[in-house]
Amino acid sequence: MLKLFKSFAADTRGATAIEYGLIAALIAVAIIPALLLFTDKFKETYDYLTTQMGGTP
Repeated sequence: MLKLFKSFAADTRGATAIEYGLIAALIAVAIIPALLLFTDKFKETYDYLTTQMGGTP
């Protein structure tokens, strides 16, 4: 049982997955506020382009 616990404690394969998960979470934390900040400008641009192309916004 002690040997199993030591091998489990020495195993670092899951650490890489956790690190990638944390990096993805930090990127999401940076992207979401930026998108919320520019949402109105994106909508204005989309409406303008739609109107110019003859569609209805």
